[in-house]
Amino acid sequence: MPRRLGRTNGCLNFRIRAVCDGQSRPLIMLLGQGQMSHFKGADLMIDALPRARIMLGDRGYDANRLRQALSDRGIPPRIRSRANRRGQIPHDAVLYRQRHKIEFMFGRLKDWRRIQTRYHRCAHTFMQGIVNTATVIFWLGPQ
Repeated sequence: MPRRLGRTNGCLNFRIRAVCDGQSRPLIMLLGQGQMSHFKGADLMIDALPRARIMLGDRGYDANRLRQALSDRGIPPRIRSRANRRGQIPHDAVLYRQRHKIEFMFGRLKDWRRIQTRYHRCAHTFMQGIVNTATVIFWLGPQ
């Protein structure tokens, strides 16, 4: 298995992409290279998405192809437009504030020292630690 290390801020690192439910429990986890774009990560996870009423995402995921892929699956995207987008797409500001739930999930993952300090440098051992942590978080439920 490749190391999946990539450059982020000048050093070699991993980047975790995730999808969580409305209770901040992890559903899909993807480990990618540090410099991998949000779009590529989303393209890799789109087929594994569960049925959902809506999909919230930050500005980094604002792409027409991602919006179209979500719409094709029957999931209305609630992604805020990037500041430099020519035709701004309106969004529901009240609903968009619920994005903090993904940050809560990442915060709970990083409560585990092994994940926070990226203790393992090999992708398979680091991902195993993430999976074990995500399983415990999912089992414990919302807090």
